[in-house]
Amino acid sequence: MKITKILIGVDDSPYAHHAAAYGFELARSLNAAVGLVHIVEPVIFQQESVDTISGVSMDNAIAIQETEMMEVQNEQSLVIINRTIKEFGEGMEVAKFTQYGITTDGIIACGKQFGANLIIIGTHRRSGLNRLLMGSVAEHVVRYSEIPVLVVPFVE
Repeated sequence: MKITKILIGVDDSPYAHHAAAYGFELARSLNAAVGLVHIVEPVIFQQESVDTISGVSMDNAIAIQETEMMEVQNEQSLVIINRTIKEFGEGMEVAKFTQYGITTDGIIACGKQFGANLIIIGTHRRSGLNRLLMGSVAEHVVRYSEIPVLVVPFVE
């Protein structure tokens, strides 16, 4: 099997940064196309429809806050993706993906959309109680992806 398309999951962590460096190096050595994906998990707003002090409807204010928050998150996502391309992808054509939703599902969906032969993600190396409470994105992607996944550990 020839690897022609590599999808790299990025966020604003040193773990993802390390995985991106590894992924771009591998892509160059295989002459493979690269896609970068950053997942924006939704922010939940309290759905208080009436201001309890004034009795005025707050539906429009909540909608504005959600829209502004999505714009800020989208801009931040593009900053992360563009910074990664600038640092590691000079001279390469890189597909950009920003997904909204659950991180693990978004990475898997983008892998399929991009037609990736390999997904590369970093790991936070959580264990014990931290892993139980926070879960493991890498573990979930490995478990449920139909595309091979390379998990790049980060050693501090």
